[in-house]
Amino acid sequence: MSSTPSATYDVVVIGSGPGGYVAAIRAAQLGLRTAIVEKDAKAPGVGLGGTCLHRGCIPTKAMLKSATLFDEVKHASDFGVRTTGVELDFETVRRFRDKVVVKGARGVEYLMKKNKVDVVAGFGRLDGPGRVAVAGPEGEKVLETANVILATGSAPRDLPFLKADGAKILNSDHVLKSTHVPKSVLVIGSGAVGSEFASCYSRYGAKTILVEVLPRLLPVEDEEISKEVEKSFRKKGIECCTGTAVEAVAENPDGTLKVAAKTAAGDSKSWDVEWVILAVGRRPVTEGLGLEAAGVATERGYVKVDAFQRTNVPNVYAIGDCTPTIWLAHVASAEAIVAAETIAGHRTEPINRDQVPGCTYCDPEVASIGLTEAKAKERGFDVKVGKFGFQVLAKSAMEHTNEGFVKIVSDRKYDEVLGVHIVGPHATELIGQAAAFLRCEATTEEMVRTIHAHPTLTEALHEAAEAVGGHNIHG
Repeated sequence: MSSTPSATYDVVVIGSGPGGYVAAIRAAQLGLRTAIVEKDAKAPGVGLGGTCLHRGCIPTKAMLKSATLFDEVKHASDFGVRTTGVELDFETVRRFRDKVVVKGARGVEYLMKKNKVDVVAGFGRLDGPGRVAVAGPEGEKVLETANVILATGSAPRDLPFLKADGAKILNSDHVLKSTHVPKSVLVIGSGAVGSEFASCYSRYGAKTILVEVLPRLLPVEDEEISKEVEKSFRKKGIECCTGTAVEAVAENPDGTLKVAAKTAAGDSKSWDVEWVILAVGRRPVTEGLGLEAAGVATERGYVKVDAFQRTNVPNVYAIGDCTPTIWLAHVASAEAIVAAETIAGHRTEPINRDQVPGCTYCDPEVASIGLTEAKAKERGFDVKVGKFGFQVLAKSAMEHTNEGFVKIVSDRKYDEVLGVHIVGPHATELIGQAAAFLRCEATTEEMVRTIHAHPTLTEALHEAAEAVGGHNIHG
């Protein structure tokens, strides 16, 4: 056991990512005395905000913003804007990326002060019922608490035969601390992370290869969305190799890497590249938390929870990537609200896992919510589908790229919207409207009767809803 408890709280949150800090704020709003423990709170150049802010969502999107602007400026003459000498200054890209992160970290710190949440720097672990031990820069202290919320997040996975070294074989953490653009890069894994990095570095000017062991890119998305993304990537010069498994990576005499792979048909392939980026998923960060000693049930390293984020141990909760959930920042935040409100005895409701929006910020953007066409059929729905391409819209003609479409999956019997899938300009913003329709159990008829402003990109959702019934006006 550790030293004598030094403080008493209603809630102690371990981890300050988008799950942890939201849980702390909501708990404090509900009148609970709250502390948040963060191992990086006093680390140089790091602070509150977790992986999403420092090594994930935010710096990635900052880099993608620079890539989008660079690409658009190179084509500015199409819009009547003449430019000369356009080049990428990656040092400034890096400074922009880091500035965005620092601003976000300061924002989280401000929110902790505003809501009177105590911030404790150090590595937190369970230390018996009602106790959290924190190993910090000034030694170990113990926090006494009625409830604990584990929000320790996740970290990039390696492959069994290939470990990220931070030099030439990189994971997402390494990439987001990069200081230059490689001449060539091979990305292993075409989920959201891999597709975003491939899209980013291709637009930066690197020769880019994207390798996916499954039959299609973005394998969790609707199949038609995946096909559209692959077609667009190929058009933009990204070499896409689906159904292909990387088997070995070795260093060449000139310092480049030779990547050997084999296709599902048994054909061998190889590339010489400067970098390899591993984008093969994430693992939960649960080591050293004292879970086994506390009796907290886990499975494959993930903390098992019920619909209200409760573990099997009374008064111990878990949220976000350390649980077997959908690994998205906004899911962690939603779970945080459920956990905090449950602790406070406040009326709450579990998350509807069928209504979680997913976004991929590549070019073209991809966003979806609800069931894919294949999943809806698997669940026994008599499916009706409507599609509408962005190319027809007047507003889309003013965009740098107007490729892609909106696809709506609906139930023929009740006309309920089951899923909305978007690939194209500003898809990640448009999905918010679709989320509202699904939350309200809207029908495609209700979508059609909702007047959409003209000219806007949201008209594509309206037209796709009309297409379900076969009476879209502009298709």
